[in-house]
Amino acid sequence: MQNNWYIIYTREGYEKKVSSSLNKKKIENFFPQTVTVTTTSFRKTKHLREPLFKGYVFVNTSENYINTFRQIDGVISLVYWMGKPAIVPEDEIEAIKEFTNYHQNIELEKTQVVPNGNVRIIDGPSYFLEGNILALRNKDIKVHLPSLGYTLIVKLPEESIFSRETTILQNNSFSHS
Repeated sequence: MQNNWYIIYTREGYEKKVSSSLNKKKIENFFPQTVTVTTTSFRKTKHLREPLFKGYVFVNTSENYINTFRQIDGVISLVYWMGKPAIVPEDEIEAIKEFTNYHQNIELEKTQVVPNGNVRIIDGPSYFLEGNILALRNKDIKVHLPSLGYTLIVKLPEESIFSRETTILQNNSFSHS
């Protein structure tokens, strides 16, 4: 039977513990986190790791084993969509992994759930859509996750947009020898 990515709904604050329990059982899972950078009153920066999707851990398994996860401490249930366990497409999981690896202070925006939808990169410095880099038009990078009903958003600092624009112009210039 084929493996799919399913969503385990956990008690809030138990995401890391559930992921750790799954790792001990050698079950592939993904617990996306975002690093939030804040400034303290003493002008020091603090880096806090927080769950990106509060109460969610993604697990890659076959449908035969999904009911066994309820025995893990902190698991409430599976997430269901239209009476069946919700399946998250592999490309959306990969998009979340890439996004969380490269960005901090990620925000979530609720959108409409589109079953069997394709992941679509809306904006981004290293993301391409029909050959055009769209981050130069905006200060935000957005990745739409239709099966989850969310858009991941990160706001870019001005200097990062400028440096990419300069690099693009340099790479696209022709030498006249």
